[in-house]
Amino acid sequence: MSRTLIIGLGNPILRDDAVGLHVARRVQDALPSAAGIEVVQECVGGLRLMERMVGYDRALLIDARRSGRPPGTVQLLDPLDMTTQHSASSHDVNLATALAVGRRSGARLPADDQIRIVAVEVEDVETFSETMSPAVEAAVPAAADRVLRVIETEWEAA
Repeated sequence: MSRTLIIGLGNPILRDDAVGLHVARRVQDALPSAAGIEVVQECVGGLRLMERMVGYDRALLIDARRSGRPPGTVQLLDPLDMTTQHSASSHDVNLATALAVGRRSGARLPADDQIRIVAVEVEDVETFSETMSPAVEAAVPAAADRVLRVIETEWEAA
């Protein structure tokens, strides 16, 4: 049986940066007791994020993104195509580099085609607040639905 890890990324006290955590909670509530699927919330990136994926066959990350699109836009991305708030850091390596390092060291990680990122375009990730901006908060159900569709359509058939 394949092991799938869903990671909601974010910081709960940096306004819109918490979006990944909120989406992960909603996904956890919506998932039936599915064997082989674990949903977690993390505040890590780079090498620590890679280490969290060791031993899983598939990984889906949920994170905040700032790319200039309207706040609340939900996108499905591949790990090598982009950076989200936690997949890259000025104090660590980006996700693609972390995965390469892990694989070179012999870590059992999901293949690149078995890693997906659901990114939500955010407005403010610098203000200390436990309240997300209205457009980002409104995007949580759509982002959770996108995660569930990946699990049901892409991965359940595999």
